[in-house]
Amino acid sequence: MQLTLQSDYTLRVLIYLALKKDELSTIDEIAEAYQISAHHLTRIVHKLGELAYINTQRGRGGGILLAQTPEKINIGEVIEKIENHFYIVECFDPGKKCCVIQSICLLKPHIAEAAQSFINTLKKKTLEDIILNTRQLEKILLKK
Repeated sequence: MQLTLQSDYTLRVLIYLALKKDELSTIDEIAEAYQISAHHLTRIVHKLGELAYINTQRGRGGGILLAQTPEKINIGEVIEKIENHFYIVECFDPGKKCCVIQSICLLKPHIAEAAQSFINTLKKKTLEDIILNTRQLEKILLKK
């Protein structure tokens, strides 16, 4: 199973902001820490703001920070809200009718079950769970 780059970057932003606690951060700062595109992060930050995971402050001296404490941010729920769809194989996409055995396929329900198990596993974890190694993360991301 593979998450989209959008989900990957979303989790990276949340991890970074969790490390910064109540300090404002900027998109450029996060992009530099992870050595990734600030352009991609802009859309992700906008979406995280819409979903009320982060607060944004515009203008000079502005930035972003978590709107909730890390223990209240459920990783599985974040992924479900960020992913536009979770089509593991093309037959899950209602807009595609490519497979000739689609109408009688016995594999599809098993793949659906596996995908749901994947999400259910992530729903057992919070942002706090994935920053338990805070000191190590701070050394790499915050250069502490």
